[in-house]
Amino acid sequence: MFNCPPCTSKTLPREYRGKAEKLFPPKGFSGHKGPSIDAAGSFADVLGIGEDYKRLWSIFKSGQVSAEFLNHFQNNLDLLIQKTWVEKADEARKEDLQDKVPPFISLIEKGEYSGALEEFGAILEELAYLFFGAQSQKDDFAEYVLRIDAQMGLFWWYGGQINGAKGTPWVKNVDRNVLYALLLIGICYLTNF
Repeated sequence: MFNCPPCTSKTLPREYRGKAEKLFPPKGFSGHKGPSIDAAGSFADVLGIGEDYKRLWSIFKSGQVSAEFLNHFQNNLDLLIQKTWVEKADEARKEDLQDKVPPFISLIEKGEYSGALEEFGAILEELAYLFFGAQSQKDDFAEYVLRIDAQMGLFWWYGGQINGAKGTPWVKNVDRNVLYALLLIGICYLTNF
């Protein structure tokens, strides 16, 4: 599992930390009931995908899941996976990752956002490995990517939080719309990557 420590570890630049903590508060933070839709929108703004996120969120609120958008996401993710250079020994990982995407899309289309969030965490973990290799498994992964590019580092920090959300109490108790908002952040970012 790729490691992205909580934002209180000062991993994240100060200008991002406040927005990040509203989405995923530091471990041990008492009284947190989970992320909110407003926090997701603010986080999307910091990632540079705010306009796309808001447009797609309004489509979702109208009762539609945009099949066209999910198709663009899947096509772009497939291209990212295919174009990633890996060692011969890791070629099977690329194929396995591509095989995970259609079931993930299906969960979203069925409105099973909790399951989709869990699958998305696994997809992001594999994608991080394809992009960054063994570095994605190290404790300082978020700091490493933040030094390369702050927004990209923030995205991979988000991916680590999504992947680490499995089994946390708020995932079971949070409104399904908030789960979709969390998914929409990553989907928008990768669609525009």
